[in-house]
Amino acid sequence: MNFLTRFSLKNAVAVFIISFLLIILGAYSFSSLKVDLLPNIEFPQLSIEIVYPGASPQDINDQVTAKLEEKFKSLEGLKNMQSSSYESMAVINLEFPFHTDMEEVERQVDTLIKDTDLPENVETKVNRFSFGTIPIFNISLFAKKDVDLQNILETEVIPELNKIDGINSISVGGEKEEIIKITVDKQKALQAGLTLTQIKDQINEKYMSFPAGNVHTDTLQIPVRVQEKLETVKELENMALTSPVLQSMPAAAQAKPAIKLKDIASIETVADQAEFTRYNLKEALSMAVTKKQDANTVEVADKVTKVLDSYKDKFDYTIGFDSAEGIKKSVESLVREGLLGALFASVAVLLFLRNVRATVIAIVSIPLSLLVASIFLNRMDISLNVMTLGGMAVAVGRVVDDSIVVIENIFRRVRKAKTGITDELIQDSTREILKAITSSTITTVVVFLPLGFVGGITGEFFLPFALTIVFALLVSLVVAVTVVPILAKFSFKKVPPEEKEGALQRVYGRVIAWALRHKALVLLLSVVLLVGSFALTPALGFTFLPNEEQKTLVASIELPSSTSLEKTNDVSLALENMFVKQKEIKNVTAAVGSRDYRSGLKRQNQANYFINLKEDVAVAPLIKKLEKKMEQIVNEKAPGTKFGVREMESGGPPTNNNVDIDLYSNNLSSLQKAAKQVETYLNKRHDLKDVTNNFADKQKQIVVDIDPEKAAAYGVSGFQILGTIADATKPVEVGALTLNGKERTVQLSYNQHLQSVDELKNTMIFTKRGLVPVSELASVNEVDTYTSIQKLNGKVFARVSAQIVGDNIQKVTNDVIRHVKNDLNLPDDVSLEGGGGSDETMQTFQELGIAMLIAIGLVYITMLVTFGKARIPFVILSSLIFVPIGSLLGLYITKEPLSISVMIGLLMLIGIVTTNAIVLVDRIGQNREQKGMTIRAAIMEAGKTRLRPILMTAFATVTALIPLALTSESGTLISKGLAITVIGGLTSSTLLTLILIPVMYELFFIRQAKAERMKQ
Repeated sequence: MNFLTRFSLKNAVAVFIISFLLIILGAYSFSSLKVDLLPNIEFPQLSIEIVYPGASPQDINDQVTAKLEEKFKSLEGLKNMQSSSYESMAVINLEFPFHTDMEEVERQVDTLIKDTDLPENVETKVNRFSFGTIPIFNISLFAKKDVDLQNILETEVIPELNKIDGINSISVGGEKEEIIKITVDKQKALQAGLTLTQIKDQINEKYMSFPAGNVHTDTLQIPVRVQEKLETVKELENMALTSPVLQSMPAAAQAKPAIKLKDIASIETVADQAEFTRYNLKEALSMAVTKKQDANTVEVADKVTKVLDSYKDKFDYTIGFDSAEGIKKSVESLVREGLLGALFASVAVLLFLRNVRATVIAIVSIPLSLLVASIFLNRMDISLNVMTLGGMAVAVGRVVDDSIVVIENIFRRVRKAKTGITDELIQDSTREILKAITSSTITTVVVFLPLGFVGGITGEFFLPFALTIVFALLVSLVVAVTVVPILAKFSFKKVPPEEKEGALQRVYGRVIAWALRHKALVLLLSVVLLVGSFALTPALGFTFLPNEEQKTLVASIELPSSTSLEKTNDVSLALENMFVKQKEIKNVTAAVGSRDYRSGLKRQNQANYFINLKEDVAVAPLIKKLEKKMEQIVNEKAPGTKFGVREMESGGPPTNNNVDIDLYSNNLSSLQKAAKQVETYLNKRHDLKDVTNNFADKQKQIVVDIDPEKAAAYGVSGFQILGTIADATKPVEVGALTLNGKERTVQLSYNQHLQSVDELKNTMIFTKRGLVPVSELASVNEVDTYTSIQKLNGKVFARVSAQIVGDNIQKVTNDVIRHVKNDLNLPDDVSLEGGGGSDETMQTFQELGIAMLIAIGLVYITMLVTFGKARIPFVILSSLIFVPIGSLLGLYITKEPLSISVMIGLLMLIGIVTTNAIVLVDRIGQNREQKGMTIRAAIMEAGKTRLRPILMTAFATVTALIPLALTSESGTLISKGLAITVIGGLTSSTLLTLILIPVMYELFFIRQAKAERMKQ
């Protein structure tokens, strides 16, 4: 690469222009990067939503879920298949390995669904999941004066929002739907021989429009269309109804006047509300906004608020949940830490060089490297997120290393030279350390290649982080051999002559001499320190990612399954009143009867809450306090209500800080009993929180068991009995009809509702023998049944889960599993599997361990190619053995657990630490090969000469990471553990490198060293 230095010195103006253009392009690219909280990762998961109206959980499981599961087993690479069958609906989740072609999988799933023999009225929908599918906004809207807010949203605001590039969907909760309600007099309908279904069919028959051929004239062919419509409510009221019963009677009976709809029913327009949404007890419409997979979250959020602000004269709005705000805070925090890191690194260089010009030259690589790296990130469509910004913050200290070594060597050579600065001197100075900086940069880059061997979300999540550092380091190497020599040429024309050997160098020289005379003691002390540091490991804890306290809580209640929306709303109002009175809470957004995101169902018996807290609130104690108050309210108003409060998940990679107990049995009663036992035990433990049990409670159900022989004798089909009972128990949807110029839903229902099982038994059925009660054709019994059936990989199961408090997840997980197996007297026909996040964490740690070994191997090969001697790389790699000393001590002092961030930090250290060793060993080799020095003399001279650049590069890297290590801002914890690991490991390894590498070098060349000393 020395040709680059020669070219740069001869074409300085061209290099400056190129650099200036790259800075402009880099700044533009940086500002153009999409801003998001997390890397744009699509999970290899599919969710199949199945709707089967009227089916029980058992029916939908037998007739739909089980059939589809059998088909899906053939999908290649399928890791897990979990299903949930509810009344009228089921959800099947399929999980695949990362890098699976999900487009192809989705096509296969669609094909398998079509090939499955499913009931006719079953509807299916296939969904994919990514970070982009999570809502970025939850907004509460309030109308001003007499404004029809719902109408404005539907006709103006939502169409305007949908024009925004990047918007995926807009959904509004709490809307009121205007419906035409036809209330049929049950007795009159019975006398007329009409059911709700027959009335519905006759109304729909009035809405027909079909082509009927063509009329041919001399010159034209005119199409003919026959149609019939009811255009007004009055026409609907006067619609004549035909009674199948009267038609079968004698002609005299048929001569009666035709029955009009208004004769047996009343028709009115009413407002129906399927869910209630409120903000701090104030009624509101709730808007959820999701963005497209690759859209810029902050940009989309800004455009949404801009549209909403344009309607300030018509409505007010408040944002209950805003992911864009969290992104902005995280980005601002990481940018601040990065800038502080750059400042600290600059001060560190200045302290060592004590020359402002040399310092400016050394740190010019920071903006250049990071801005040019932004060009590559932009071209690869990588967003500006916590990982890319974390990579930049970490790279700040490392990108100056090459420039520091180059400028320090030029500065030192110029001060020794009598001729002053010349192009030849600059080229010689750069060439002298070119091999060292090139190999050290490449070794730091290659350590990230094995991240490709780390599977799952960890590899995907850290890839942008690794790419950011790789791009920045490669650019910093080019800057060090092109821009830095030019700046040195213009800046070092007048420099003071070199001072005599400094005090630090003299002390270090004596330390090296002592170490070389006491090699065994040096090695023994190093090993003792290493063993001592490993003794700290049990006290550190073991987790996937550290728990990060969230200032937004998610609460929920679930009343018994048959509870009405009105009752759920009453309970919710009492809870909201309690929430609003808590001084720690800023605001509460409530949704009653809203969509359950786990199952996709809108359930009248559920309510969910977003609770935003004030900044200085201690979250864990508040959750306990809220749970206690919620328990008092629900026990008083609705005994048997399930409730819970938890911190909102950040939406990042799973923390894996959970323990799962999976129970399997075909006996649902035993399974329910076992799940309840485990749930009770987990709730008693103080090291667990947010205990959940996916096994639903039983609910009362009335089963009508048709007698086939009796039904046949009366000439009645099962579907006829089903239709009659359905008419008596729930409204019949006629559909959306346009009446009086407005499209509205039309609903049919009786004026009398069934109040008891006896009334159901006495419901009359039209038969060929006349009217007979249901009890004549079927047995009617009240039974207890389960509200859902859960299966994992085709086996019925119950999962009881909990989040682990603290960071030692493996210890807690093993302890929980052991106690559940040994201490709980579970039913004999229930089998058990324990696991959770610690399983995936262990697998990821193992993969990262393998990645480190591969990285060390790649570093060895790189140095073997660079130095051409098999022993030299071993000397350099010996510095890695003692990296854990500082890293583990740093983690222990700061109370940071072992985590994936720490493992990535250790992986980085493989590249960073070898840099110092390479700089030192390269100088020793030059002394021996070019100056003919003895091994010991070469070591002594190299140590004193390279002491300053080694300390400078290490100190610059360490100081640059200090702001990141000390931060307590949300969204940066993934970089905090990494920063502490690198600071501690680099500090200890640098100090040991300066002593251990000379010792190891002489040990690897012990025979030659002894021979040289004997000659002296």
